[in-house]
Amino acid sequence: MRNESRFILAEDNSEPRPRLRTAVVFIMLFAVLGAVVLFAYFSTFERPMTTIILVRHAEKNIEPANPDPDLSPAGQARAQELARMFGDAGIKAIYATQYKRTQQTVKPLAEKLGVPATSIDAKNTAELVKQIRAQHNGDVVFVAGHNNTVPEIIAALGGPQLPIIPETEFDNLYIVTIYRVGKAKVLKMKYGSPMPASGQGMMQ
Repeated sequence: MRNESRFILAEDNSEPRPRLRTAVVFIMLFAVLGAVVLFAYFSTFERPMTTIILVRHAEKNIEPANPDPDLSPAGQARAQELARMFGDAGIKAIYATQYKRTQQTVKPLAEKLGVPATSIDAKNTAELVKQIRAQHNGDVVFVAGHNNTVPEIIAALGGPQLPIIPETEFDNLYIVTIYRVGKAKVLKMKYGSPMPASGQGMMQ
């Protein structure tokens, strides 16, 4: 009887071991799966969602009596430079204000890409930003504005409030990256022929 009791007791002590191993395996499996889910979750939050390339229109003809002048030869050359730089950037949409100088700035790029330029009221930044967020989430978008509207658009997209672009500067280029969370990041660059800095003013 004593031997049988010992045998039964030994069997009883050995039964939980497979269950313990199974529990450990499941715990490790859930830990790995949890780590994968967390990694994917935070990776998604860090991934760039939408990229907006912004420029002020290129150089225009100096015609004091004309409120809507064409681009000058220097401005036309700068517009061609934009087409060269961003012809392979994966741009899905192009926006420009209703003025000739902005429309002509994006024309070479639009023709190269086969993407029509959408005209947007220069005074309606809210509508432009609304369209970008609603229709172009995850896309690359190109926008041509004015020396006072470009900083306004950047701020409306979630970037910092930048100063008005000096009237004589036409070589500034801004790349705004909108992430799923947090503030938008802005990269400022120069392109084409350099311009001297000057004062500030109203929309030009």
